[in-house]
Amino acid sequence: MEKNRAARGKRRANPALKFRITIQRILVPIDFSIESLKALRYATDLATRFGAEVLALHVIEPTYVGRAARSFSAQPSVAAYQDAEWRIASADLELLAAELNEEGSRVETMVKRGVPAQVIVDTAKSTPAELIVMGTHGRTGLPHMLIGSVAERVVRLASCPVLTVRRAPRTPPKTTGKAS
Repeated sequence: MEKNRAARGKRRANPALKFRITIQRILVPIDFSIESLKALRYATDLATRFGAEVLALHVIEPTYVGRAARSFSAQPSVAAYQDAEWRIASADLELLAAELNEEGSRVETMVKRGVPAQVIVDTAKSTPAELIVMGTHGRTGLPHMLIGSVAERVVRLASCPVLTVRRAPRTPPKTTGKAS
């Protein structure tokens, strides 16, 4: 019996537990929703603790216009619309970064075009980011089926860990249990 206790006390450490987490860059996809801004706050707080920088990324989705819509000359061109969207997103990201950098964070910004989940995963690989922190809208049922979940696809495709942040669930008002 004593021999078994001594053997248990001298177990070798599991090599997986010797792994140390080092985070130098955290990627945060921003769509300017409450959830994505909350994720940005999580990321900046984590980055401060790890001495890491944050890369705030906004992805502009492709705009598809049918032939009939292109025939209306009063409509602005798709290229003009996309350029305006790029300028606005860049300016809004820069404002967010400036505010957070004033607080002592290290936040860089980037705007890209493409399919959001794929651009996020590709950017995480190319920068490289050791962690993705992103908001999720928490859609379920039919809205989830129709719109899909960028966060879900990123979790499945990313080669680095993904931390998802969602808005606190709405809770029903508390009842006192007394009948009126």
